[in-house]
Amino acid sequence: MKSLIVIRHAKSDRDQPFLADIDRPLNNRGKRDASVTGDVLKFRGQEPDLIVTSPAKRALETAELIAEAVGYDSRAIAVHNSIYLQGTPALLELIRSLENIHNRVYLIGHNPDLSELVTRLTGESLGTLPTCGIAAIEFPVDAWAYVMHGSGRLVFFDSPKQHP
Repeated sequence: MKSLIVIRHAKSDRDQPFLADIDRPLNNRGKRDASVTGDVLKFRGQEPDLIVTSPAKRALETAELIAEAVGYDSRAIAVHNSIYLQGTPALLELIRSLENIHNRVYLIGHNPDLSELVTRLTGESLGTLPTCGIAAIEFPVDAWAYVMHGSGRLVFFDSPKQHP
C-alpha cells in the first residue's frame, strides 16, 4: 500500500508586489496554518517517509514547518522543480518515479495542479484545495510506478479552517 498526502502550500504574503511569484514567503497566518497542519498529520499518525516540495519559497517554508511538527528532518526534504506549476502530467510522472522504499509521501505544491491531481487520482472532486489543505490518498499497489488515474482512494480531507 502506498499513501500520498497532497498538501497545498500555506497562505503567502502578497504585500511585496515586487517579488517574483516563486520568491513569495508565507504570511503570519500561513506560518500558523502550516504548523497546525503538521500537528494534524502527527495526531492522525501520518508521519512521512519522504517530503517532496516545490522550489517556491512559500511551499518550501510550508514543508519545513510541517516537517518540524511531524518530527521529520527538514534537511531531508526533496525539492523538485516539476512541482512548480508544471501541470498534473509532471506531478504524475514525479509520483511514478518515487522510490518504493517510501510508503507515505507528502507532496507540497500549488493549485490548480494539486486540486486537479486529487480529482484525477481518486475520481472525486474536492473543488479547490484550500491553502494548507490536505488530501490523503491510498493506492493498493506495492510500487509507485503503478499509480494511475482513478487508482487512488481518498482517505481523508482536512484544512486549517477545521481547526480554529
